[in-house]
Order: sequence, then structure tokens, then C-alpha cells
Amino acid sequence: MMEYEGQICRAPMERSSFMLPIMVGCSYNRCRFCNLFRHLKYRELPLTQIEDELARVKGVGGSPKRIFLGDGNAFAQKNERLLQILQMVRRYFPECKEINMDATVTSILRRSDDELLAFARLGVRHLYLGIESGLDDVLAFMEKDHNQAQAYEAVRRLTNAGMIFDAHIMTGVAGKGRGRENARALAEFLNRTQPAHVVNFSMFLHKEVPLYQNILDGSFIPASELENLEEERCLIELLDEEILYDGFHDYIKFRVRGKLPQDKEKMLSRLDEVIGCTPGEEVYSYVQGECPALEKCDGVGVWRCD
Repeated sequence: MMEYEGQICRAPMERSSFMLPIMVGCSYNRCRFCNLFRHLKYRELPLTQIEDELARVKGVGGSPKRIFLGDGNAFAQKNERLLQILQMVRRYFPECKEINMDATVTSILRRSDDELLAFARLGVRHLYLGIESGLDDVLAFMEKDHNQAQAYEAVRRLTNAGMIFDAHIMTGVAGKGRGRENARALAEFLNRTQPAHVVNFSMFLHKEVPLYQNILDGSFIPASELENLEEERCLIELLDEEILYDGFHDYIKFRVRGKLPQDKEKMLSRLDEVIGCTPGEEVYSYVQGECPALEKCDGVGVWRCD
């Protein structure tokens, strides 16, 4: 059995998928806020090891209908290698309905339309894109390696090829005082691009990422949990298209999810309730060490894990 290295990172929609690692870590790994892969040395797993895992699962009677390729940014693999892996999956599991993975805007834009079509024909369906923010200056500061114009183009091309766009975003990513501004920009982008799913991993602070130094020197002032909730409320209120939405918060253990626009009023009501109960003082979601295994510190308005 293949041993998984690092911490499992995938969208909640993939929780029942067969997760097939094809790499360790993230080939980009420069987002200023991210600690998921900092401790890992990036490397591609040998094709023989990947095939052994496929053979093992088939040998014990496995017949996955949905497969998620890991780890971070699996779509950035070189064309020939990714095609080999997809063909291998189809050979072992021809009954598989879809093969999904994380991607970046740039990993889509560097492909030709014919190459994108080839991936779609081999079963690639959902690509999860780290959109994060609707503001170009925030994307540049966080070193996301794309701007909004490029994100629009990437979404247009992947959907034209027959693949499905799912968006990862982060309330709080624009910093203190800019939550509503970011919500309005994100709402415009999401209404225009119409992702199937939006997953909001509300930002938490971590001392082991580059962004922490920006917090120490004052070049980034984080938003409080209350402001993050208010930003999320503003965003949901402005979303008009049919979108499945799932929003997570760490410190307050709050999750709001539903199908827009029909569940909008119910979702806004839940947010109003938790906003009314959230302290007005500067309370943040903060961790140290590796996650998960989060525990609330006694008497301190933060999260930590040692």
C-alpha cells in the first residue's frame, strides 16, 4: 500500500474519491499564506509506484468511480507524464467516471486547446483553482502567479474543453479593512465565471509561512474573525448564479454551506446569527506547528497546534 506523505489536502467534494498521489508536495509552493507543503521536498512519484497502487486497489476489488490525483497542483505535471498517468488509470479502471485534481491558472494557460481536449477525453472533469482573491494587487502580494484577466482566460479555455471549474477562495486574504472590497471583486468574478463549487477556506495565520514576516513588519495587517465573517456575508449576498458554496472557519468552528441562490436567505441568516455572537475585539485564527490537531488555547483568542 502506498504511504501518503504530508497532510491530505483536497476539496470536501472529493472526500469519497479514491486519492491517488502522483507527486509529493507542490511544484509551485510559493503562495505567501500556505503552509501545507512547506515541510516537503517536491518530487514526482515513479510511474511504477503509481501503477503498483492502481494494481493493488484493483486487486482487492476496488472500482472507484471518482479519482483525485494528489498532491498540490497535480495539473502542472508535464503533458507526456500526465497523459501516461491518465491512460494508466483508464486501463485499470475503465468504469471511472471522472478524474479530478488541483490546478493553477498558469498550468492551464501553458496548454494548447488540443492538449486540454486530450485531458478531457481521458476523463479529467473537475479542476480546482486557487482563485483566492478578486483583487490584482492582493494576488500579486500573495505571489499567486496570476491576475484576474489570466484567471478569466484560463476558466474560459478549460470550460471550452469540457472540464468543470471549481474555485477555492479565502476571506481575509486582502487584510484588515478590505474585506468588503474583496467580496465585491470576488462576487463579480464568480458570477461571470460560474464555478460549479466555491470552497472558502477562511484565512488563518501561521508563523511558518512568509506572510508571518509581513505581519511582523506591518506590511500586512490581518483581518479579524469578525471581519472575515462580514466579508463572507457580503460575498454570499452578491452571488446570483447557481453555485454550490461551502465556507469554513477555524477559530469559531463555523461552517456555512448551501446551493445558491435558493439557499441564500438561510445562509445569510446563519451568518447574521454567528456575526452577532462573535466578539468585536481583535480575535484571529492562528496556528503554529503542523495542522490538523488544533486545540484552543486557554484564555487566548487563538488556535494553536504544537
